Amino acid sequence: MDVSGAAVGLPVSDLQRSVEWYQRVLELAEPDLEPVEGVVEFRVGPIWLQLGKDSTVRSGAEVVTRFGVADASRERERLEALGVAVGPLEHVPGAVDYFDFSDPDGNTLSMYSEVEQ
Repeated sequence: MDVSGAAVGLPVSDLQRSVEWYQRVLELAEPDLEPVEGVVEFRVGPIWLQLGKDSTVRSGAEVVTRFGVADASRERERLEALGVAVGPLEHVPGAVDYFDFSDPDGNTLSMYSEVEQ
């Protein structure tokens, strides 16, 4: 199998509010696609981030969508300044720095940066 891409779909209760939130938090322009009513897609690095108006009731395992960034500490400070509730910056020696946060619907997100060994 030769995988050529990936898409992550997140359910949101208010599509317009979520589009605006993701644009602000991830510094995105307008959605790249609106393939069907109630779904928008952003190209985020090598993946597609799909936001779809759907039930946000959780019924199983929680999924975490992680975004690689150059400096997790700096991004954490930026999000905190925007008023986003962020978790502590965690350091895994020789691997990554990361922090978690949630979107308005409770979808768990994370940003990480690889660290030198």
